[in-house]
Amino acid sequence: MLIITIKQGKEKGLLSGDPWIYVSAVDKVEGKPQERNKPGATAILQSSSRQFLARAAYNAKSQIAARIWTLREDEPVDHALIKRRVQAAVLRRAEALRSADPQALVQLVDGDVDGLPGLLVHSYGGAAGYLVCQFNAAGVDLWKVPVVQALLKATGCPNVYERCDPLVRKGEGLPVTPGALAGDEPPQRLMVREGSRLAPMDIRTGFTYPR
Repeated sequence: MLIITIKQGKEKGLLSGDPWIYVSAVDKVEGKPQERNKPGATAILQSSSRQFLARAAYNAKSQIAARIWTLREDEPVDHALIKRRVQAAVLRRAEALRSADPQALVQLVDGDVDGLPGLLVHSYGGAAGYLVCQFNAAGVDLWKVPVVQALLKATGCPNVYERCDPLVRKGEGLPVTPGALAGDEPPQRLMVREGSRLAPMDIRTGFTYPR
């Protein structure tokens, strides 16, 4: 397990609710070299006085050195935590999903808000449609398989697609490999409702076609 020690006084932001630790706040990182060089590896975050602060995803390749998973020392970062948080996020937005226009993009997972830093998930077409995921941080990228498994179970939607923002992924030291993670890939052009109007969009990239 990696241990990240942050500089004296830098825990104030974390304790006030900031889920990110920047490189400038890190004093030292202890652990095996292969773990330190593995984007998204789980680490224990501690104060300068060596008091436990959080469990976090560490990424030496990002300006955001650590993204917080949990402030609880007794809560491990494992498959169960990931699946539990995905299910809770979907349940939180179940009513919005049920009442939404089938042609609208509905957000199901919102990163740090749902305790899944870097993960964005949108639904199109309900249970018979598509889920579009963005893994914008190395930590959540490591848990891609349980994330997809939990989404399939929680929504009943068989089609999960990974959308990639090249600038974000490269900034995290991650490959840019968009594609279907389960089921079928969305068609290149779908009509998507934005407010009161329908617009042709490629939901795989977010590109809206000129009308």
